[in-house]
Amino acid sequence: MKLDNIDFNILRELQEDGRLSNNDLAQRVGLSPSPCWRRVKRLEDEGIVDRYVALLDPEKIGLPIVAYCQVMLEKHQLDQADQFDRMIGERAEVLEYYSMSGDYDFLLKVISRSIKEYEEFQSQFLMRLPVVRSVSTSFVLKQKKHTTRLPLRFVDKTEN
Repeated sequence: MKLDNIDFNILRELQEDGRLSNNDLAQRVGLSPSPCWRRVKRLEDEGIVDRYVALLDPEKIGLPIVAYCQVMLEKHQLDQADQFDRMIGERAEVLEYYSMSGDYDFLLKVISRSIKEYEEFQSQFLMRLPVVRSVSTSFVLKQKKHTTRLPLRFVDKTEN
């Protein structure tokens, strides 16, 4: 799907406030409501707008501990990675999960109510998985920046 500057403006506005009414969005991007609605619908249908969510403040709901776990598997076999994927995918406290290059195989972002709760996740679950060789954990002391906004820049590829 080819995106133009108006599409990028719509995406910027939706990243800032996904609850904008179509009329407000249309006004902000300089369109009338009908063409704006059609563009948003197209962006949704193409999967560029994946979903709309409410972002919660973890501390205000009792989840102040954020840990990043670096995990190494015993062996680099596809069936072990698949097993790990299934087990990690079921855990609600794992917010993000990445396959990595470098010194470790996976990076997990885990949230919890306390250090004790995190320790239970690591010792009673993660380290008991037969595919896990080692886990190294770093705890977030203070969040310096957090955004869900992607850096959108329109580049007109027809210009040279």
